[in-house]
Amino acid sequence: MNTRICELLGIKYPVFQGGMAWIANASLAGAVSESGGLGIIAGGNAPKEVVKKEIRKIKAMTNKPFAVNIMLLSPFAEEIVDLVCEEKVPIVTTGAGNPSKYMKRFKENSIKVIPVVPSVALGLRMEKIGADAVIVEGMEAGGHIGKLTTISLVPQVADALSIPVIAAGGIGDGRGMAAVFMLGADGVQIGTRFLVAKECTVHENYKQKIIQARDIDTVVTCQHFGHPVRALKNKLTREYDQLEKLELKQENPDLKKFEELGQGALYKAVVEGDMDSGSVMAGQIAGLVKKEETAEEIIHSLIEETTEVIKGQYQKYL
Repeated sequence: MNTRICELLGIKYPVFQGGMAWIANASLAGAVSESGGLGIIAGGNAPKEVVKKEIRKIKAMTNKPFAVNIMLLSPFAEEIVDLVCEEKVPIVTTGAGNPSKYMKRFKENSIKVIPVVPSVALGLRMEKIGADAVIVEGMEAGGHIGKLTTISLVPQVADALSIPVIAAGGIGDGRGMAAVFMLGADGVQIGTRFLVAKECTVHENYKQKIIQARDIDTVVTCQHFGHPVRALKNKLTREYDQLEKLELKQENPDLKKFEELGQGALYKAVVEGDMDSGSVMAGQIAGLVKKEETAEEIIHSLIEETTEVIKGQYQKYL
């Protein structure tokens, strides 16, 4: 399954692993890259030295291409930009901001740049400043989300741009992967399913929460205040819901309350395994994920299923 993005990045399969903060470290990213996909180390809010250690680890694990995700709102964003240039990281993905002021440096260091975009307008803007591809993420995804769905957004961005489009959000098996290919995508980015990869070091409680999830078990918090986040329902999401209802009645809502409630919530879930007060970020496809597998098994099953689905659907109409 060789698409434009495979040729561009030198990867075997058009499968990106999501750059999930606190989760996407060298253990997971290295396994994905070694299995033919694009493993991504999450910069998140981590300082330079922490991310540097992960980069050194993945270089020791594989000689295959990998990426670092830079969250541009991070207080350490400038440091991470310096780091990826110093370490000659081949690919960066960016989120939560506009990477335009760093593009010259990325290009001078032969780094491929792939921003996450939630709209056609931002996709066009990224193409204009020299992005090599874009990740189009629909609201079905876990974590911070936009307002458009993957199925409506991907074809519009694919029609508007000439660079490769990577679809993200709501993709968990070969059927989803085949569907976004039909919509014009050149590859997929998957987060939730890789959460339960054997090489993923997230707390076991988090993995079990994903595996036990039903189709209706995710909810979006902070839809009116702050940044909307999709996560699995728990005590924290209920507290967010109650707080939002109270603040909607106020003439001057106190946004600090939302920040305080979410302080350290992702760490609680990922590291401590707190499934009540932690933010258990997951996409709407959590209900499709039923078992723990290796990264290699996940990627191979995705490719096999996608091939079977595409062949089968075409044969239906011959």
